[in-house]
Amino acid sequence: MTDIRKRVGRDGRATYQVRFRGPRGYEYRTFDSAKEARAFREDATAQKRASRRGATTVTVEQGVQKWLDICEKEGRDGREPVTRYTLDNYEYRAEIIKSYDWDKDLQELSKPDIVQFRSWLLQNHSRDVSSKVLTSFHSMIKELVGRGELSQDIAAGVHVTASSRYDEPVVIPSERDIQQLLATADRLANSKNLQTQRTWLRYRPMLYLAVDSGMRPQEYLALARASIRDKGVEVDRALDGGGTEISVTKTRAGRRFIDLSPDTLDMVRHYARHHAIENDYDLVFPTRTGKWQSVRNWRSRGFAAVCEEAGLMVKEKIGRRTIERPKYKPYDLRHFYASMLIDQRVNLKRIQTLMGHRNIQTTLNVYGHLIERVEAQEHARVSVLSCMNRATRDEHVATVT
Repeated sequence: MTDIRKRVGRDGRATYQVRFRGPRGYEYRTFDSAKEARAFREDATAQKRASRRGATTVTVEQGVQKWLDICEKEGRDGREPVTRYTLDNYEYRAEIIKSYDWDKDLQELSKPDIVQFRSWLLQNHSRDVSSKVLTSFHSMIKELVGRGELSQDIAAGVHVTASSRYDEPVVIPSERDIQQLLATADRLANSKNLQTQRTWLRYRPMLYLAVDSGMRPQEYLALARASIRDKGVEVDRALDGGGTEISVTKTRAGRRFIDLSPDTLDMVRHYARHHAIENDYDLVFPTRTGKWQSVRNWRSRGFAAVCEEAGLMVKEKIGRRTIERPKYKPYDLRHFYASMLIDQRVNLKRIQTLMGHRNIQTTLNVYGHLIERVEAQEHARVSVLSCMNRATRDEHVATVT
């Protein structure tokens, strides 16, 4: 028996569900119009083909769990399996998806149902969380479509525009401030205080490396001795988001080779060979216990200390209190590196590669204002009419005999 049922969503929009018998019992396909539903009902070949694809994932909960298993064990769409930290984030989002009152099975859902889900997310969660949850939901839908368990991408075009961390221009340290930081690190590493000297024996090459490479803190803290090359360093691993383990870089684009100045390279290599203790992780900058340093400790004990010693502090008012804090963060050294590449007119695609950005749009989002500023300095302002007048004058000169 094959029949058509009209379904009216919460927004009043109607869809048409065809129920037909497959090898596993009744199966369902949903269409936006009655005409499409009738055509499918009359087409036995289409029903057999749809049934062959197999609707083994029935509920949203089952679909989300299957997506999580794929992320963990196979990797989505041919990618590598996600890290434990990323999986924890996905599981958090999955719980939010499951907590919604889904009154239909996956195969019965249509775009209006996803729009209603988005409204629920925005009413109960922050815009940023809503955006990430909806992105994960869409990823699940696309994965099931690719595996033939859903016939169409019902979440296409339904999204939440979250505020971007790149909405505000990034903080770019000046060359003078960077020189001051490095000079201060030199002084601390040669301090008469043995404890300070011992501490900055390690922090100094880290700071030089951060400035000279543009690496993320979680990348240079996980740098392996085996990754030091004749001309620079190979970036192929990083601390996982929570700093609980060393993993591969977050994306394939994060794997890259970065040239270093001879002084920085010698400094890093010297520390790795003569001062870094033997450790199970082949770390260049291990702690005394042979493990990796945390980003938090480096930021508070190393970077904040050198900023204070260099006088690079700013006052900030919080409520009734005024506090002093470092003028920069470790990540700002990465922005300085990018700004120097732009000042040197390095090709945009090359900048993307050196920064380890997955796509060039990220590079433009972060540093587009710097690129525009450099280009504006290079080109004099010339109006269209001025160009036309010049062309006309040239033509007249050319025709004079």
